[in-house]
Amino acid sequence: GINAEYGGVTRGHGFKGVTYRWGTKKLPRKTHKGLRKVACIGAWHPSKVCWSVPRAGQFGYHHRTEVNKKVYRVGTKGDQKSASTAFDLTDKPITPMGGFHHYGQINEDFLMLKGCVMGPRKRVITLRKSLLVHTKRSALEKISLKFIDTASKWGHGRFQTDAEKKAFMGLLKKDREAME
Repeated sequence: GINAEYGGVTRGHGFKGVTYRWGTKKLPRKTHKGLRKVACIGAWHPSKVCWSVPRAGQFGYHHRTEVNKKVYRVGTKGDQKSASTAFDLTDKPITPMGGFHHYGQINEDFLMLKGCVMGPRKRVITLRKSLLVHTKRSALEKISLKFIDTASKWGHGRFQTDAEKKAFMGLLKKDREAME
């Protein structure tokens, strides 16, 4: 359980209005020239729009850094037992059945991190050891994974491995034809 920090560029959403970008209140139904706006963007003086007033503009594709994240597992390329734990001794790779959404199979070394990571799949992130000195118990505790779910992420995943699915379902038509 190493504490890490990682930075990257968030998922881009293009040019967005104030209601989506800042979550401002929509104006009443009969408002002139649209209602997804800010009603007052400032007083007469100072005769400028302050930086703190919500405005429309670019949303997403911003650089962000997340701190105090745990590294749960460091996996190596070609390890067919990368999703096994001391409590779950099933020999299974880290890739879920059917692969990860819009990514596919894990064929290289990997890191399992706690929480989410900014950006879409395959976006490059920068990882570094934490710069902070950790004293809290939650930061210093030893991580012991009990179970890693490798069921399909595409539907209602029932089976952890292909062998488990075949044992439950029996031979499929294409398997029987291949045997003949």
